[in-house]
Amino acid sequence: MNSNIIGYWNKKKEKLKQRFPIITDDDLRYCEGKEKEMIEMLGNKLGKSKQELLNIIVAI
Repeated sequence: MNSNIIGYWNKKKEKLKQRFPIITDDDLRYCEGKEKEMIEMLGNKLGKSKQELLNIIVAI
């Protein structure tokens, strides 16, 4: 796993947890090759579309 991706994701997930307290660490666990499933699950949990969620992740 690329350490740049992990470092980037660790920063982003902390900001996501602050913005959306309903999200847990398990919800944000990065698994290479499972990104699509994680985004879909988060979108469902937050009531956001995939594109809305990706926009939020990029913006934070």
